[in-house]
Amino acid sequence: MTIYRRNAGETVQIPVDFLHWALAILSIVALLVFLVPLRWRAPEAGPMAMFTAAIVAIAAFRTPWLTLAVAGGKGVWDAIFILYVMWPALLLYQVTKQAGAYDALRQGIARFSRNELFIILSLCWVFASFLQGIAGFGAPVAVVVPLLIAVGVKPVYAVAMGVLAHAWGRFFGTLGVGWLATLQVVELEDIPRAAFESALLILIPNYLGGFFVVWLYGKGPALRHAWPLVLILGTILGVGQLLAALFSPELSTFLAAAVALLSLYPLSRWPRYRDPITDITDRPAMTERVVVEQKEAPPVMSLAMSFLPYVILTAVTLSVLLIPPLNAALRQVRIGLPFPEVATGYGIHNAAAASYSPIAPFTHPGAMLLITAIIVWLIYSAGGYYRAWAQRHTPERIGSALLVDAVPASVPVIAFLVTSRILDHSGQSLTIAHGLAAVSPPLVYAGAASIIGALGAFMTSSSTASNVLFAGVQGGVAQLHGLAKETVIAAQAAGSAYGNAIAPANIVLGTSIAGVKGQEGSVLRKTLPWTIVVAVLTGLATVALILIR
Repeated sequence: MTIYRRNAGETVQIPVDFLHWALAILSIVALLVFLVPLRWRAPEAGPMAMFTAAIVAIAAFRTPWLTLAVAGGKGVWDAIFILYVMWPALLLYQVTKQAGAYDALRQGIARFSRNELFIILSLCWVFASFLQGIAGFGAPVAVVVPLLIAVGVKPVYAVAMGVLAHAWGRFFGTLGVGWLATLQVVELEDIPRAAFESALLILIPNYLGGFFVVWLYGKGPALRHAWPLVLILGTILGVGQLLAALFSPELSTFLAAAVALLSLYPLSRWPRYRDPITDITDRPAMTERVVVEQKEAPPVMSLAMSFLPYVILTAVTLSVLLIPPLNAALRQVRIGLPFPEVATGYGIHNAAAASYSPIAPFTHPGAMLLITAIIVWLIYSAGGYYRAWAQRHTPERIGSALLVDAVPASVPVIAFLVTSRILDHSGQSLTIAHGLAAVSPPLVYAGAASIIGALGAFMTSSSTASNVLFAGVQGGVAQLHGLAKETVIAAQAAGSAYGNAIAPANIVLGTSIAGVKGQEGSVLRKTLPWTIVVAVLTGLATVALILIR
């Protein structure tokens, strides 16, 4: 039994013997088993992990039913905070997609250059990151992989590029869902510093993502050809996100990727990346056959009109954030739920909350997405773009497509957040933290912190879910070790991003779209070495941040 001071003036007893530690991690292990060996989908595995955590809480951690109910209620409320981003983001994606805007974006980018490596980087790195910034939830893989194959990339390479290059944007992407989820499960004293250090560590997978795509394309000769382009685009993306995270973490990936997307036009006028490549003969990522150019039907809208949703989103968001009177007026409306004080038999107390984790619905990113989706739908409808797109393709109802995407994604988010709250309210998170702290020296733990985040992404194929599962535990271990909590959480964030490059569900999605189901191992053999290199460098960078604080 260990005495642990949870808050000022409060001490509790928690069991940290091997049996209780093994039971505390049982829900996490169960989730891993369900997702990987048993190959369950997240909507099935998430609830099972939740029930496992609840049973352990009752049977081994003396958790009353009332405490369990309060933890579940808080978890559902936390999930609503995130779903308020997810659903409007997917709505905007469908509103844009069903009007043919993504087809116009693709063709507009392809017209910029006859340099196929420039086009590949534009699609799998810049365009995919842009989609991750605004939509996420598999949209970048689903959209970009077929486009890469269309320009001549071999299917297995297309999947590897499609899941790897935009992984850096997973944490702050989808208007900061991963970031918002992290703030829901861990208390940080210096939130701006946590955002800054997260973006700083994410520079590693960002730059290495671009370089690895170039290496897959043509190895050494391709690196010599494209290194200036990778450094320029990597700086716009990574450093752009870093700077934007100082004032708006939720918008940082979106703004950086939007600027990178706009920068493609002037870069395509550079003769080095405008003209066809003639000095790279060994291109293992490309098909051997001669690709005959086919005359493609022109898009239903102009490139400028296809970019309209993101101009409107930027204008709406910046107006809400940067006009103080408007921001102050909108923030006055806040909604929170009351919860009673609850405790466990081991003395874990959670104080009563008159308004738990209140949401400001009119300044929340979800409101900005929803307003943008409505405006874009009105403009595209008035312009006849939905009608024109439906004449060329089988029409898909926006509402039905939204439900198909959003419902399966919502179930595991709710389950993961409820699981996180059960682990917290029952004391299981504290037991896990004590057990980890007891067997690892502080700097060793700091160096491995991002690997835990990557493990969560590997298990769930989601940066958000990884942070919901592990950010609270990582914060607890950092506190026990006397480490800077913000730095450890930043490592967790970076791992939750780059770990998506080896997430089985992401790879299966890509191979299914590419028509190479069963070759997931071939894709993993390409992305795993990159992930290991990024993990080592991120660990060293985390230790350096700890030492210089």
